[in-house]
Amino acid sequence: MMSAAPRPEQLPGSEPRPEHPEITYIACARCGTQIAGLDGRYACSGCGWVNEWTEGHRPLPAARRGRQRGPSST
Repeated sequence: MMSAAPRPEQLPGSEPRPEHPEITYIACARCGTQIAGLDGRYACSGCGWVNEWTEGHRPLPAARRGRQRGPSST
């Protein structure tokens, strides 16, 4: 069973969240290694620990329909 992720460091006087992902840092819940994540979603390359995606700071973006392709090379 995975334990809940420790709370990330908060910046004092933080303003409303920007539209682009924010890089955040915490100590790994399993091995203690400092790791970086995007919007509160983390994965430790040292021990393999991953926090639950629902623990992020904001909802994940919606999936896009289809890929846009460049001009055809034919």
